[in-house]
Amino acid sequence: MEGQPKESGTKKASTGGGPPPFHTVKPMGITIFNRLFATVYALAILALFYHHTKTLLCSPTLVSFSMNLALSLSDFVLTFMWISTQTFRMCPVYRKQFPENVEKVMKRSDFPALDVFICTADPYKEPPIGVVNTALSVMAYDYPTEKISVYVSDDGGSALTLFSFMEAAKFSTHWLPFCKKNNILERSPEAYFESSHPCTSETEKIEVMYRSMKAKVELALEKGEVDDQYITGLDQQHEIFNKWTDNFTRQDHPPVIQVLLDASKDKDIAGNLMPNLIYVSRGKCKALPHHFKAGALNALLRVSSNMTNAPTILTLDCDFCSNDPQTLLRAMCYLCDPAIRSTLAYVQFPQIYRGINKNDIYCGEYKRLFVINTMGMDGVKGPNYVGTGCFFRRRAFFGSPSSLISPEIPELSPDHVVDKPIQSQSVLALAHQVADCNYENQTDWGSKIGFRYGSLVEDYYTGFRLQCEGWKGIFCSPERPAFFGDVPINLADALNQQKRWSIGLLEVGFSNHSPATFGVRSKGILMGLGYAQLAFWAIWSIPITTYAFLPQLALLNRVSIFPKVSEPWFFLYAFLFLGAYGQDCLDFVLAGGSVQRWWNDQRFWHIRGVTCYLFGSIEFFLKFLGISASGFTVTSKAVDAEQRKRYEQGIFEFGVHSPMFVSLTLAAIINLISFSQGLVEVFGGNNLEGLFVQMFISGFAVVNSWPIYEAIALRNDNGKMPIKTTIMATLLAGALYMAASFIFK
Repeated sequence: MEGQPKESGTKKASTGGGPPPFHTVKPMGITIFNRLFATVYALAILALFYHHTKTLLCSPTLVSFSMNLALSLSDFVLTFMWISTQTFRMCPVYRKQFPENVEKVMKRSDFPALDVFICTADPYKEPPIGVVNTALSVMAYDYPTEKISVYVSDDGGSALTLFSFMEAAKFSTHWLPFCKKNNILERSPEAYFESSHPCTSETEKIEVMYRSMKAKVELALEKGEVDDQYITGLDQQHEIFNKWTDNFTRQDHPPVIQVLLDASKDKDIAGNLMPNLIYVSRGKCKALPHHFKAGALNALLRVSSNMTNAPTILTLDCDFCSNDPQTLLRAMCYLCDPAIRSTLAYVQFPQIYRGINKNDIYCGEYKRLFVINTMGMDGVKGPNYVGTGCFFRRRAFFGSPSSLISPEIPELSPDHVVDKPIQSQSVLALAHQVADCNYENQTDWGSKIGFRYGSLVEDYYTGFRLQCEGWKGIFCSPERPAFFGDVPINLADALNQQKRWSIGLLEVGFSNHSPATFGVRSKGILMGLGYAQLAFWAIWSIPITTYAFLPQLALLNRVSIFPKVSEPWFFLYAFLFLGAYGQDCLDFVLAGGSVQRWWNDQRFWHIRGVTCYLFGSIEFFLKFLGISASGFTVTSKAVDAEQRKRYEQGIFEFGVHSPMFVSLTLAAIINLISFSQGLVEVFGGNNLEGLFVQMFISGFAVVNSWPIYEAIALRNDNGKMPIKTTIMATLLAGALYMAASFIFK
């Protein structure tokens, strides 16, 4: 990664004849600059609030006082977010791992076992063949295969998903030895066959097998059912489909657990033992809460404790395929280090996405969230858990490092020794029991044990609670990405995903375990503020929405609300704007980004402010007041060919009517009208020195809004702005203009 320091003497370097280091860590070189700039910028912020206070006290009318108060409130929110962001800039670190040293020091037989949790919920939004590729990619790790157990959680309870993994189990007996024999890096079949690979007879044979499996899976998905002719396995595999009766629904069904591969007896075509592969669909009941993904993970945690109980757990989203067969060894560089093992809860790898278009128009890279901020938190007391690509110590889910909370039955304890075959009657019976929807009643699951409930963003909340209990995390970002995932390729999906995150984060921010209070007391001010920046990121909507409308409406009525260009205070505003944007761009570029991607990143930040952040905040507070309730919606991983084509061309996808598109279009229209009127005034010879800042803000918004204007007036494809959305936004713009004219009189 660009901008990262070269390794030199580090904390874990070996000395003399000692063992070779498993990993090293070094502070980032930009730290000193960040601290010096923060000091100067903080003084500028103090000067700004002195100016706000003076302006408020001297406001001649109620209208001017209200406008100045709104700007002061917006700048207060910006200040809070700036202060909390400094957590990520105070001591970022860069780590390096030496997996080859782990193999030198440890015997293969001593490597700890791994349980992999892969979660899926809807075969139509998350196509099973993609989930299959994720599972196959981790089953083929450079690791003793008999020590790997893959659990697939199907929260949709779909026979189509089970059938897909039955086919995958058969294909894996050919795929795993093929990968290891040829030392393949892309161990997701789809990724491998789409890449440049040697065209040998063996490769062609494997590809034909994969295409055949894929065709069967996709045909079953198209039909919506599994034909009997495709179920060609053992009698017990026929029998399992009998559970899908007329009474079996997505929201109400008994637990389904099926062992598809058994590491104790199943072998590949080369005679090597296979990993365990187990399908799990937890029991559900309409009358009981489902807790969405966290509940599915806790069901897997209990089922796996009883069946394999590996000390290490990897959580993966269904679309995150392994891209490096040595990733598990890299994680072991930390998990097997006796110097840090006692308090280490997890090793988090970054979320990196394939298929992002050249300039990343929807900010799908999330470079700041998943790389820049995470490296900063790693230098304090550890990164936040981001839901996928994370290796956990099982022990961390059962109390603090110094206190073990015993579960209800011994078989669920992290210290439980599995001494029975995973397909024995007693093991399967207990697995079904702990996967039942009634099992968690009157227990500590979700509150003190396992993944934590109480937020739509259970990953963020779980990592936060674990760190508050005394556990630590580590951020591992090797040069070769460990995992590749998929991003939404249309704007509606991207915004809905972030709206869900915003609601879930606010649920934590305003809970009894708020990072701003409980977090600061438990983890210190830096860590507490770091988590608070994430918890309250939806309040970006306050300053963004204010600056998207208030200066523009004032400009339309020739009312000045900022200092004139000739006044000294103007240079303070210029410094604050240029300083914040300049440092933001520097962070982005040093983290390996481009200036063009940074521009799109800041544009999408503004888009989020008047859409998903705004609507997420409104929905949260309505829910908080008991007026409405939010629910978990799965982000679609299905791909539309026309949408994909437009996305690759860098064209924004609207296409459907959405209230969020109305607010976005409304802001674009108001800014265009105000900027246009300002230009007319300038060309008419009027002196607009006092309105220059408002002209600049409007012009800046107009430049950022070009894709919206294009979608309204210049496009004829299916992704253009719906006419209904444009009409509604135009009417609202007219009403807003008339209301502002009345107020400013």
